[in-house]
Amino acid sequence: MGVVRASAALMRVVGGIGLRRTAIALLAFAGIAGQLCAAEIKVATVVPDGSQWMREMRAGAQRIRELTDGEVELKFYPGGVMGNDAQVLRKIRIGQLHGGAFTASGLSERYQALNLYGIPLLFRSLEEVDYVRERLDPKLAAGLEEAGFISLGFSEGGFANVMANEPIGSVEDLFRRKVWVPEGDPISFMAMESLGLSPVILPLTDVLTGLQTGLLDVVAASPVAALTLQWHTKVSYRTELPVSYSMGIFAVDARTLTALPADGERIVRDVMGEVMQRIDRASREDNREARQVMTEIGVQPVTVNPDDVAGWRRTIQTIYPELRRRSDIDVALLDELLVLLEEYRANNGVAPGRSE
Repeated sequence: MGVVRASAALMRVVGGIGLRRTAIALLAFAGIAGQLCAAEIKVATVVPDGSQWMREMRAGAQRIRELTDGEVELKFYPGGVMGNDAQVLRKIRIGQLHGGAFTASGLSERYQALNLYGIPLLFRSLEEVDYVRERLDPKLAAGLEEAGFISLGFSEGGFANVMANEPIGSVEDLFRRKVWVPEGDPISFMAMESLGLSPVILPLTDVLTGLQTGLLDVVAASPVAALTLQWHTKVSYRTELPVSYSMGIFAVDARTLTALPADGERIVRDVMGEVMQRIDRASREDNREARQVMTEIGVQPVTVNPDDVAGWRRTIQTIYPELRRRSDIDVALLDELLVLLEEYRANNGVAPGRSE
């Protein structure tokens, strides 16, 4: 649409000047056309192409293309072809990419408070998660925007379960085993150390290779993530304990989004926000189905002693004072989160140390 108008303008210009200046006019038109072509937002993700997540994303991109008359395009690089979260962030800095679907720990390099939901054994139920997220998600989104990234939505990853080739029913079962901790997640690292474990730090994109080569013995992931990333092919047991809550974030560099033409920013925010809400809502049923699938293909569930879990929680809570002293922890939001949990539990009759 804009290029057509520019072409007509070029013809008028060329008609009014001599042939000696035609080359200069063509060069000028090249600059005009470049500005009027569709604004392209390049987005990377480790999620495989063909997955339900990518189908939802591409449908949203098509809707944006229609609403902007083709002036805003989203181009996806799925399957981890652009690397892990840290590599994607570096490519965003130099303009090679503009956004990504990140894990909370992966994007915490830019905004540390995103790690708080993932404190091990923090949440005891999804109802607690809902209560906290309703109140803190908007604050996390605002903080992320101040850090230079606009959130187009948070999506529930679900509770991560411990998975291994040997049944893990106690902390003692984890001793002398190589336990994965995500790159960029100092809180989980501290928690593992407080339990007397020796964690191995790896980016998400290297976990499957780590399981294949023996670099890792134990991982924690939601059932959906384990199936999507093919980790289920390298484990035989899944411990039925909500170890930590995982969350994905679809975020775009603020400079890219605010530079979009006309109503482009509003349209992208609205359309992709609705897409992420659908993905977020569907996550729980997806994880329920994924748990069933894992059991059907032979990944055996392992139960744990509730009394042991209460002891693990008390051990991990001993690191809270140290967390408050760290420069990469948002202390105010951490304290607000803990107050919200106490508030929910008091209002719903949950005794200290007991899971719902």
